[in-house]
Amino acid sequence: MARRVAILGSTGSIGTSALDVMRHLGSDFELAGLAANTHWEALAAQVAEFHPRRVALSSGEHLASLIERVGTNGVAVACGPQAVADLAADGEVDTVLNAIVGASGLAPALAALRAGKTLCLANKECMVMAGELLNRAAAETGAAILPVDSEHSAIFQAMQAGRPAEVRRVWITASGGPFRTLPLEALDGVTPEQALQHPNWAMGPKITVDSATMMNKALEVIEAKWLFHLDVCQIRVLVHPQSIVHSLVEFRDGSTIAQLGAPDMRVPIQYALTYPERRTSPAPTADLAAIGRLDFSQPDLARFPALGLGFRAAQAGGTMGAVLNAANEVAVQAFLGRRLRFTDIPRLVADVMDRHQVADHPTLERINDTDRWAREEAEAWIMRS
Repeated sequence: MARRVAILGSTGSIGTSALDVMRHLGSDFELAGLAANTHWEALAAQVAEFHPRRVALSSGEHLASLIERVGTNGVAVACGPQAVADLAADGEVDTVLNAIVGASGLAPALAALRAGKTLCLANKECMVMAGELLNRAAAETGAAILPVDSEHSAIFQAMQAGRPAEVRRVWITASGGPFRTLPLEALDGVTPEQALQHPNWAMGPKITVDSATMMNKALEVIEAKWLFHLDVCQIRVLVHPQSIVHSLVEFRDGSTIAQLGAPDMRVPIQYALTYPERRTSPAPTADLAAIGRLDFSQPDLARFPALGLGFRAAQAGGTMGAVLNAANEVAVQAFLGRRLRFTDIPRLVADVMDRHQVADHPTLERINDTDRWAREEAEAWIMRS
């Protein structure tokens, strides 16, 4: 029987890469559902190619246009956040690939796990906000959470060389983004256009800015804590500008296992979809002789203060991850809208975190309340600045 896959966030960079993987996987994988936010024309084109049974738009603004374009020939079309969550929990879906950007990916992730689905998670914000809650839901239903982030997929693969109790620490690699060598005094004047020029990866605007501030590594530190049940002291970050070594796992016997590959998201996407099997991939292999060298260095926390905020939030636990994530989402949008300087992003996040009193073991309602509070605080910070 074919494995039935739903892709949430299908029109974004991860979603379109996932569809390319689906093109190559063959008839034992079936695309059962698609969900997008507002890009209805791209979604309609995907429906025409893949013929999913069910489609959801987060925003209802273009629902009529989508229905008119795709018709009703066996395709159920719905809109709104609940429609996306319902798709994730659909009884005719086996695997959910969650590539929705930001906090809006949490509800469908939780719905998928509560319905016992395999969750292929590309949305790191879910684990940052509610890692404890998602792990508990997976344990209650026997659902699996498989990482799609290249760094966490690398850790997942490398950990198979030993037992969890044998892991000494993990090393998450970071490219350093476009400003790794920019003089510190020039960071204040960085423009959105400059921040969106990532040297290695083609990604959406939010995650590309996060890479430039290294907030993406801050989020990945918290995600690694929850995904792999690690103490914060077991997590390290290395700057690796070539983006060939995606992460490493150090075992207690002194062995360090690394996963290497070309910077192409189709590799971790396919591994999550086909796990534990490995199949031929459309992605290129890494030509190490042509690359010639692999460099590593410690991250500069003066240049990238956002990374320190990630370790702080991971150590605090509870609702602090939701605060960091929400404040950062507001700050990034303000920067892209030229309402905030690049260097103000971590300053804003730090100030909102300073004003938060952590609640341990939060419910979904408490997490959502915290998310709203942090966004309001972040907006107020921008108005004052």
